[in-house]
Amino acid sequence: MSAAADTRLRKGAAGLDWLPVLAGLLVLYVPTFYDFASGLWQEEDHAHGPIILAIVLWLIWRKREAFFTTAWNSAPASGLGLLVFGLLLYVVGRSNAITILESGSLMPVLAGTALAMRGWPLLRALWFPIFFVVFMVPLPGFFIDAVTGPLKQHVSEIAEQLLYAAGYPIARSGVILTIGQYQLLVADACSGLNSMFSLSALGLLYMYLMRRTSLLHNGIMLLSILPIAFAANVVRVVTLMLITYYYGDEAGQGFLHGAAGILLLVVALIVFFSLDAVLARLIKPRAAAAMRNE
Repeated sequence: MSAAADTRLRKGAAGLDWLPVLAGLLVLYVPTFYDFASGLWQEEDHAHGPIILAIVLWLIWRKREAFFTTAWNSAPASGLGLLVFGLLLYVVGRSNAITILESGSLMPVLAGTALAMRGWPLLRALWFPIFFVVFMVPLPGFFIDAVTGPLKQHVSEIAEQLLYAAGYPIARSGVILTIGQYQLLVADACSGLNSMFSLSALGLLYMYLMRRTSLLHNGIMLLSILPIAFAANVVRVVTLMLITYYYGDEAGQGFLHGAAGILLLVVALIVFFSLDAVLARLIKPRAAAAMRNE
């Protein structure tokens, strides 16, 4: 028998091992994601859910060879422990409609399955897709309440200071901004929390795919995500205020309001990618020079 034929046979046998696992995952999570698609994911704050799920599936598909080529080196104790924990989260979340537990259970279920079937080598290969599931988990209400208020306050203050420095007739009372004859409320959606969450997901995905080797480069990129998202949200609020000032309240609250949200994400991504390009030029030459001097 040729080596190629032997490899195909081993892959086929390994594939049969995964069929019951795939069937079990489909039985568990197809109803969950169907319910999310019919309810939770139709809300503006959670509309990213199906996109995150698609990215997770794509990332796992990219690592599909690991399911068949990883040596059989299972870690049954750790794997079964994680799997049981994940299933308990799922049962509690599903039976009590606690979406944070129901969706979050996917992480320990996937990690436990990987450990039980192929051990730590497979888990290392799949660590990022499994971790990325966290961006599909709805943020808890107490966290949103604790973060949204201060964010709105800071965004309002900075927007007021920028426009005042530019000579616009602006005043602020809490999170209510008055520019000319118009008043604008910096609502929860304008706090920047959603943009921080979205940019964190996109930024981490970008860093994972780029695979920069410099710890300094990666560290700076990680630390830059939230400040960039916050600054982009300030740009969004200032833009909406200027639109309202020049074109009226109807323009500021109409189509252009949604377009400003797209502008926010575009600005944030451009700044993030530009920072990555600059760091790639600055850090690599220095690292290479240091190696030559040793």
